[in-house]
Amino acid sequence: MTTPKIDTPETGITPGGTSGAFRDVLSKDHARRGKPPLHFVDMTPAQRIEKAAELGLPKFRVKQLANHYFGHFDVNAAEFTDFPAAKRDEAAAAFFPQLITEVTRQVADEGTTIKTLWKLFDGSLIESVLMRYPTRATLCISSQVGCGMGCPFCATGKLGLTRNMSTGEIVEQVRVAAKMMRDGEVAGGEGRLSNIVFMGMGEPMGNYNSVLSAVRQISAMPPEGFGISARNITVSTVGVVPGIKKLTAEGIPVRLAVSLHAPSDELRDELVPMNKRFNTTQVLDAAHDYWLASKRRVSIEYALMRGINDQAEHAQLLAKRLNHYGDDWAHVNPIPLNPIEGSKWTASKPEDEKQFLEILHRASITATLRDTRGQDIDGACGQLAAKER
Repeated sequence: MTTPKIDTPETGITPGGTSGAFRDVLSKDHARRGKPPLHFVDMTPAQRIEKAAELGLPKFRVKQLANHYFGHFDVNAAEFTDFPAAKRDEAAAAFFPQLITEVTRQVADEGTTIKTLWKLFDGSLIESVLMRYPTRATLCISSQVGCGMGCPFCATGKLGLTRNMSTGEIVEQVRVAAKMMRDGEVAGGEGRLSNIVFMGMGEPMGNYNSVLSAVRQISAMPPEGFGISARNITVSTVGVVPGIKKLTAEGIPVRLAVSLHAPSDELRDELVPMNKRFNTTQVLDAAHDYWLASKRRVSIEYALMRGINDQAEHAQLLAKRLNHYGDDWAHVNPIPLNPIEGSKWTASKPEDEKQFLEILHRASITATLRDTRGQDIDGACGQLAAKER
């Protein structure tokens, strides 16, 4: 008996429950508007040259624009002194339409954590969080407006999915943050944006093409990209297995993070609805295959919830599931659950967190309790809800 072929859309998102138990949770505003304006980073090299020709510009001007954008984080063409004055406004309109507009900026952790609320071209709202540490600066970025995964303990998941974001909308979050670091707008003085995590709003594998295009341009060296090493980029997923497999085949050395949150299918079905489509065995198999192909440890994200998934038996089963593969392939990040308004889910007791970590360590599992930067401004993991203050 042959297994019927399941057609998976190019984006990697599931087809709305038509061939599996999972159904994407859509917001009431889903896909209600048109596409964002085409930005420089949305264009292929050939499209950039063609657009320049339409403006009467030779192709070497495209490289100048790329150098301003990726090398200097600059889109203010009025100040491009190496560019023909008569063409600056036209070039800005054609290549650098404003895709994200700052609505509010909230600061925490003595100025080292900054959460920005952005308004997109259609009025949609998304958030990004810039976090400065002693040895690095990490930007957590969004890849979708809302999220269709429906995890009940996550503020973003409760929004439903409105739409995918364009490559330009994703990359603009990075450009602005890189400029903020360079210009000393984050406590600690001038610095460099060093790490990118696709752990903001949305399921990155649900917007696969735009996310991968963004990854390539974030990691390419100027003037093709920002020069942030692919090894310092993390792409997360709740377990969209076709997306993990596609990422494995890309051969880009980004880090894969899997939001597991439970060691058994019975519990994960409740916490992560996508598990009804791709169960824990399928997800862990795909994640381990990523390790085999990339030799990059997979991050296992695990939000600790009081009395739900944080007891000794959960840690023991998690260790058993990970050690089943016989190699040191995973790094577990237990995360104290960040509270969201109106939720029944609460953070674990400190003693249970400690016990959970100790059990993993005794089983030779590498594990680090993740900090909760930005919690007081609803900027921590699972708290992004794009609310105007």
